[in-house]
Amino acid sequence: MPSRHRRTHALVRGLLASVAALALAGTAAAAEPQLSDGKVKIAVLTDMSSVYADSTGRGSAIAAEMAVKDFGGTLQGKPIEVVSADHQNKPDIGSNIARQWYDREGVDVILDVPTSSVALAVQQIAKEKGKMLIVSGGGTSDLTGPACSPTGLHWTYDTYALSHVSGNAAVKKGLDTWAFVTADYAFGHALERDGAAEVKRSGGKVLSTVRAPFATADFSSFLLQAQGSGAKLIAFANAGGDTVNAIKQAHEFGIVQGGQTLLALLINIDDVHSLGIEVAQGLLLTTAFYWDRDDATRAFAQRFKAAYGLMPTMHQAGVYSAVGHYLKAVQAAGTDDALTVVAKMREMPVDDMFAKGGKVRADGRMVHDMYLMQVKTPKESKSEWDLYKLIATVPGDEAFRPLSEGNCPLVKAAN
Repeated sequence: MPSRHRRTHALVRGLLASVAALALAGTAAAAEPQLSDGKVKIAVLTDMSSVYADSTGRGSAIAAEMAVKDFGGTLQGKPIEVVSADHQNKPDIGSNIARQWYDREGVDVILDVPTSSVALAVQQIAKEKGKMLIVSGGGTSDLTGPACSPTGLHWTYDTYALSHVSGNAAVKKGLDTWAFVTADYAFGHALERDGAAEVKRSGGKVLSTVRAPFATADFSSFLLQAQGSGAKLIAFANAGGDTVNAIKQAHEFGIVQGGQTLLALLINIDDVHSLGIEVAQGLLLTTAFYWDRDDATRAFAQRFKAAYGLMPTMHQAGVYSAVGHYLKAVQAAGTDDALTVVAKMREMPVDDMFAKGGKVRADGRMVHDMYLMQVKTPKESKSEWDLYKLIATVPGDEAFRPLSEGNCPLVKAAN
């Protein structure tokens, strides 16, 4: 009998040990991200072949790959995949690519999406499918306004911030009469709308607006109309090659020499570099990122330049930041479910080389500092990429539109 009891006790102890081991194994497994298809797939939808190709394009894909590498390259022991495609600045093409990625290719999150009309179209698709979109290249503030989405985030900048920072500062400097040269599509319209509102709010006046077709080669008629308005400041509400061409031709017409100031509401460092400091000197601009801001930005920029050949734009730096924060959120949340990951991204502060103490709001806006810059003179510049001088740092809560003013349905529903 005693020996039978001993065998029974041994059997019970063995069963209890097995249950404990299974419980521990379950706990360990739960700590690992539970990926819906066993992997994380990141897609960069961008302009690879047109006016925004240098500012976004292949550089945005490189930035995403750098972020994945810096994260460690794997989740749940499997490689994190990065794919990219060219949307050609066309909403129908961008929408078709997004559908294919989400429906058939297992993409978890799409990033970048320059050209606001494409970003708005893709955001609607992502919303319908319950998938994530993080916009870095697209600028319209409607992405976190009327078109906001529970799975859509706007990371780097928007038309409100560009206009608010530039407009307020310019009017305070006495540049209180404006003429707009605007790109005739969603982004340009939003930039002009937000810029004009800020000028008026700051006590200035808009004397003239003229709209130029996308990818305009000859800005002469538009520039002459802006020049003829007598405005103290001519603001370019466009981007990429359009902005470069407009500034170059304004220089040829002697507009700055004639006493008017130029302001680019959206221009990137590669654009200024291609213009040359002689042509661009004195230009006012707002940016979310400058490579020479501190040691961390300089270190990232040198790595990026070694891979891409150009210093990173704010769009490309924003993609790096967004991918890194997304992966940290997936890991912390223990899942790649879009709504759960977005909630975790809101909980976690954004602290990296791009933003310090950044935060993701309920409307999807990532709030961070913005910077008013002026292009240096040739005498001030000490090297090829030493192009900007800092005029002002504007805290994110001041730079971006107040949450209560965006008309985002998500915010209204929460209230």
